[in-house]
Amino acid sequence: MARGPKIGFLLLLFTLQGVLLVQRFEQQPAYTEVNPGQNALLACKVLNKKGSCSWQKDNKPVGMYLNKYEWAGSQELGDCSIRIREAQLEFDDGTWECQVTASDFHTQDALTSLPIRLVVRVSPQRPRIEYNASQVLPGHNLTALHGEVAAIKCVSHYGNPPPVLKWFLDQNEITPSRRQTNSTELDNPRTWMAISVLELTISKENHGRTLRCVAVHESYSTKSSSIEVRLDVMYVPETRLVGIPTNDIEELKDSVAVRCMVNSNPRASVTWRREGQSVAASFQELLQFSPAVRQHAGLYTCHARNQAGESPPLRFHLDVKYPPKILSVGPDRLTTAPLFTSATFECIGEGNPQPTYQWLQRYPIPSDFILERGRESKLHISNVTYDYQGEYVCKVTNIIGGIERTVQSEAIALQVVGAPQVLRHSIKPEIRVEKGENADLRVVVCADPRPRVMAWEWGSVRMEAGSTKGRFKVDDVTEEEREDCYSAALHISDADSVDSRAYYLAVENDKGKDKHAVLLYVNEPMQLSTLVTLAAGALGAFLLLIGTCIYAIKTEKCCFSRKGDFKPTDLDSEKLDIEKNSTGPGGIPADAIYTTTPRGGRGHNSPEAMKPTTHTFKGRSSLEDHRREENIYSGLNSTVRQYRSQTVPKNYFESDDIENGLKFRHGDGKYHSYHKYHSIRKPTDIDDGENFSNFSTMAARTYRSSLPTDSKYDRRSSLQNSKKYCKNKPRPKPLQIGEHEQYYNHIFPINPKVSNRNSRNTDLYFQPNTLDRAEL
Repeated sequence: MARGPKIGFLLLLFTLQGVLLVQRFEQQPAYTEVNPGQNALLACKVLNKKGSCSWQKDNKPVGMYLNKYEWAGSQELGDCSIRIREAQLEFDDGTWECQVTASDFHTQDALTSLPIRLVVRVSPQRPRIEYNASQVLPGHNLTALHGEVAAIKCVSHYGNPPPVLKWFLDQNEITPSRRQTNSTELDNPRTWMAISVLELTISKENHGRTLRCVAVHESYSTKSSSIEVRLDVMYVPETRLVGIPTNDIEELKDSVAVRCMVNSNPRASVTWRREGQSVAASFQELLQFSPAVRQHAGLYTCHARNQAGESPPLRFHLDVKYPPKILSVGPDRLTTAPLFTSATFECIGEGNPQPTYQWLQRYPIPSDFILERGRESKLHISNVTYDYQGEYVCKVTNIIGGIERTVQSEAIALQVVGAPQVLRHSIKPEIRVEKGENADLRVVVCADPRPRVMAWEWGSVRMEAGSTKGRFKVDDVTEEEREDCYSAALHISDADSVDSRAYYLAVENDKGKDKHAVLLYVNEPMQLSTLVTLAAGALGAFLLLIGTCIYAIKTEKCCFSRKGDFKPTDLDSEKLDIEKNSTGPGGIPADAIYTTTPRGGRGHNSPEAMKPTTHTFKGRSSLEDHRREENIYSGLNSTVRQYRSQTVPKNYFESDDIENGLKFRHGDGKYHSYHKYHSIRKPTDIDDGENFSNFSTMAARTYRSSLPTDSKYDRRSSLQNSKKYCKNKPRPKPLQIGEHEQYYNHIFPINPKVSNRNSRNTDLYFQPNTLDRAEL
């Protein structure tokens, strides 16, 4: 049993030993390059070599020849390397294989190495550049059009192995978009043709740069060979104008030189053309006029053309200035026009820039005065008067180089014929002089033919030229400096106020007549009595105004409502301030305000009649002041008052009917009631259009305003005898007394004899209708 495993182990051991003793390659031959005439070594080593070594070239066995093919090592040691002496392209360049025969028939361990290349180097020809199937010689131009993508080839022939081709633009390497292609030469298959294609976008910025193709090969002495060409980029001409005039060019004085600058490749031809002309103005870049004349003016265009195309045209306008010139003026040197008709003159001129026109009329007075009549080429006078008679010139103006150029025509004349016409615009319509001075009335009149009658008229007086009458003198007719114009003068010596009037100048000739008035005012010195009267009147008016203001203040007619709804007839709204008399210690301070307490009874003692009021104490009786204004105690006497067309009974204010109010009947048959203590106001049914002012003045008062104007003391005595007189009224309660109690007692005295029979109290009462101390 133990022998079995041992036998298996021995068999395995012999098997492994057999495997390890099989011949195999230790080193196979590799790709080798050799220069012509040099020796080459192809290494081939075998382990456990038992067979015989041999070599094949291009699938053919190679024999060993002295000094040509020799074993490089010991075959017994397994070195089958071969040495090739003085390698030649024709014999040695090719594919080589190292072979070893089998160890024995049964082992079948023959060996064959991978084919390798033995390259006998051959220097390739210098590379060349081809474009559009044409060779570009070294240093020559490679011409291409701007914007196109040019396919440029670099070709190297008869090299072994094929060279590596590289591209450079100036010093910058360019990587082609395509890979290099290598192929054997047709006439020499052992050599190669290398081709590299560069796709280059042509730009005018690359114009003039160097494009270089470099072939890298070990057979070159410098390891590389190159070719250079110059990029010649064609592009459409680009033009610009230099020297365009910026200032005015004046005829026969200034020169013009404009150059059409062209940037192009190849060189472009330049043509100048003037708009409207078929013949070219110039074939040179420089367009020049020296000096410039008006015939040179126009629109000029520069064209540039080359093989790449034609440039966009550039234009400039040449404007030649020249001063104005009058070609004609008329229609005639002398034009006659009847008065009040129309006339037309025309002036034709030329100039550049277009001139402006002025029609000027020369007046002999004042001192060659010039009047502008028009600003157009034509002057049209729609209504001819003697003012238009005279000489006219046409003035033509333009501006060149900031300087005004002017020319005037010869004078032409307008002659006006017709009836006389007074030159009203040259005459003062009014003449004022002081009494005793001399008055000179002068009128200018024009007429053609000459006036046969010229006279001054006023009232029934008529004075011809050259006549004298008392203080009046008429000068002879004198000619003015203006043609067909005459002066008529009337002199009045020692002018008086009776001379103030209108004086008429009447003029007449064969064509008609005219008449014009001149007003004369003679100022008289003001008399002393008149001055005194005016001063007295002004003083009286001033004093009356002051008195009116004082009266208005006293009667409170100038007061205004705070809210704008004040009505002077409202008793309920009347307030009187209590002020301290500044002339003595008996006044009441302004802050001593008193109110009345409600009291019963009828008539004058009703609550409405005793509404709170405010009084101003001035050291005198308050009733005396209120006699001119309003009586705060109503119904002290009877009277008759007319309200429009209604009559109030005499005893109305003393009757008990007053408690029920006041009624009036108007003309419309309607009755209108008014409160007994309130103002009588405008009835609601009276039209606003009626004049109510009189009614409001008379009736818009309390009934107390109807009191007679007798003495206040008589009213006090009549009051004491009146049945309406009440003796049980308490004194008004003051809002505050303090230190002013003595003034309060002074105004409202205590009456210890009075008692109120209608009251259970025995308080002392103030009697409002008694003759108080202030009244006395």
